[in-house]
Amino acid sequence: MMHPVDTVKTRLQSQAIMSGAKAQKNIFQMVRTVWASDGLRGFYRGVSPGITGSLATGATYFGVIESTKTWLENNNPNLSGHWSHFIAGGIGDTLGSFIYVPCEVMKQRMQVQGSSKSWALNATKGNFSQSPGTQMYGYYNGMFHAGSSIWRDHGVKGLYAGYGSTLARDVPFAGLMVTFYEAMKELTVYGKRKYLPDSDLQVSNSFEGLVLGGLSGGFSAYLTTPLDVIKTRLQVQGSTTRYDGWLDAIKKTWDSEGVNGLFKGSVPRIIWYIPASAFTFMAVEFLREHFNKKTDADAETALN
Repeated sequence: MMHPVDTVKTRLQSQAIMSGAKAQKNIFQMVRTVWASDGLRGFYRGVSPGITGSLATGATYFGVIESTKTWLENNNPNLSGHWSHFIAGGIGDTLGSFIYVPCEVMKQRMQVQGSSKSWALNATKGNFSQSPGTQMYGYYNGMFHAGSSIWRDHGVKGLYAGYGSTLARDVPFAGLMVTFYEAMKELTVYGKRKYLPDSDLQVSNSFEGLVLGGLSGGFSAYLTTPLDVIKTRLQVQGSTTRYDGWLDAIKKTWDSEGVNGLFKGSVPRIIWYIPASAFTFMAVEFLREHFNKKTDADAETALN
């Protein structure tokens, strides 16, 4: 659902790779550019590796976060509370990164390419900002073509381009999101007890997950935008080697574009993560509540 927003964000952040730091487009200009050159299909380029990576990340993230959090609190009482939430979120995201990062590399390269016609036109006009003597990668017809091409040209290193910067973005993001979510849940309970002690107001866990999940995702997305910018540029650059590692990318981005460069694409990133996180946490709370009810009912039946 949110892939078109992610496409706009990726294109905004990768402009320094595609065309240099000068005359960069804002969000509205980028939307018009994608629509004019590629139409609706341009917004959905790279959706297949995007879905694959999201499935892998979601499964590992929420599959291990509860057990990791429980294990940490039982074995390390000093890490209970927000620290256990942060660490569990980081561990869950790290495990998912082994599948997520190659999918992210393929997705982002397909997103910046758009249609074959517009990619060929940009290559012909020499619109790519690249190092002398280097050549931009060819057009990818689909997910498997992208994966095989990157493997052929760069091996495992190409598929895991920007792996360190991805972890540097996702581990803090995942940790912050879970920490914000759990903290806001505790704050909500405290607020009910203090300001509505006699109220019969009942809010479903699913609705709570929808609202608090969206807020926690939005806050975390904005705070980690600079890390996302660096990750995107390292993964999109290919053989152009404009940046030699993530520290070099940070330095060059800061020198040429300043703070605005590091927060490039922050608005579509927030727009993407608020509904994505909201629906995710709503689903998790819904399933958690119904599975727990079913488990309790099965246990009661077994006892009787």
